[in-house]
Amino acid sequence: MNYIDAHVHVWTDDFDQYPLADGFSPEAIKPPIFYPEDIIGHGKNSRVNRVVLVQMNHYGFDNSYMLDVMREYKGVFSGIAVIDTRAERPDDEMRRLAKEGVRGFRVYQGDPVEEWMQGPGYERMLACGAEENMAICPLINPAALPSLAKRCEQFPDAPVIIDHLCRIGAGEPIREAHIAALCDMAQYPRVMVKVSAFYALGEKKAPHTDLAELIQRVYEAFGAERLMWASDCPYQVQGEYSYAASVELIEQRLDFISTEDRARMLRDTAAEFFF
Repeated sequence: MNYIDAHVHVWTDDFDQYPLADGFSPEAIKPPIFYPEDIIGHGKNSRVNRVVLVQMNHYGFDNSYMLDVMREYKGVFSGIAVIDTRAERPDDEMRRLAKEGVRGFRVYQGDPVEEWMQGPGYERMLACGAEENMAICPLINPAALPSLAKRCEQFPDAPVIIDHLCRIGAGEPIREAHIAALCDMAQYPRVMVKVSAFYALGEKKAPHTDLAELIQRVYEAFGAERLMWASDCPYQVQGEYSYAASVELIEQRLDFISTEDRARMLRDTAAEFFF
């Protein structure tokens, strides 16, 4: 069985063809490069043969490099783009990028966090997502969930894919209130969660089994059909971390996940939506 990595960033040091957005410098980008060939190589030994790319923030709203990689490796990569949520018609850009194979759009929480999803841009994006079956993909912390929930109530048909277990345990201990808040989002049937970025959560070290309770609670709330594993490479392969440890946590180390549900989390959920 081959798997799908639902969250990977790639970039190049060809700044002439793919310039950095204002405010970013080459010296600040670490690692300095991460090519599509790199993730293909990491995935090969772990039976991962398809990947969902996520636009890197240092390119701003210019998704060119990601789109070019998707064209070059057709069928291997799908994509999540970044667009200007404050634009007058972000929904027009969503539809344009959908023609290029993009299936989701990454968004970031803002201040005040209680109201971060207010505004006409998000309203247009969620309405378009519901109509075109394109996902809004928030990179958020638990404090941002109430604002997202209001939009899920308003647009129940809009797919939403929450990144990295809502970053529970990223900057503070894993808290019961945060787990409960994320699990409460399961009441909205089109909300999905990426079970990902293990290097950044909890104890932040392999074999990542300290995340078992968090993952089990989310698994029981959402079901495997709304969960997708992802590595968040290149960060999962920096320093002491390894790609294999990320895959193996779902594939081998969590005995509460059935064999059938492992396949869903490691492949089928992402395949059905992104490919």
